[in-house]
Amino acid sequence: MDSPLLRATDVAVQQIKHILEQEELTEQAVRVGISDKSPTGFQYQLEFCDRSEQSDSDVVLVQDGLLFFVLGDSAADLRGTTIDYVDTGFSAGFKFDNPNKPTLLEDPIAERVHRVIQDQINPGVASHGGNVQLLDVKDGTVFVRLGGGCQGCGHADTTVKEGIQSAICNAVPEIHTVLDVTDHAAGTNPYFQG
Repeated sequence: MDSPLLRATDVAVQQIKHILEQEELTEQAVRVGISDKSPTGFQYQLEFCDRSEQSDSDVVLVQDGLLFFVLGDSAADLRGTTIDYVDTGFSAGFKFDNPNKPTLLEDPIAERVHRVIQDQINPGVASHGGNVQLLDVKDGTVFVRLGGGCQGCGHADTTVKEGIQSAICNAVPEIHTVLDVTDHAAGTNPYFQG
């Protein structure tokens, strides 16, 4: 049996209804979709729209009196997703609990490489305003793109060879090479001028 395309928790439903009532938008629908797909993650969208803005490709769902328009090209990647509303006291917002992964992360080696980048590498380069994105893993080679302060940085080659490659190869022995495919000439705010 197929899992439901999408469902909202009771807390999320109540929060959506509260927002719609507060903004006097009770005749609005909730548009949900994936606004951006990278090889390692999804960026979600949840917004209100007029019911007349339903697209032919939208999947229409009704839950607890709320009308949802799920973007048709997002439906497969959203199947089984639960939308919740979380308030930690410091921040609050809608959270998507999606059992689906981008195709690249279905590979266990790529998943391990991604964890190293997220947990070990990105926190370090973030101090320089940079970030590293995993693009692909093929035959023991990892392809990355550097962004932010790392794009165009005069030390990018050293960062890749001595920092990124070393961390990934030590944590994931199946990997032997890390290639930087960044267009460093397009960097607008490098941390170190080359």
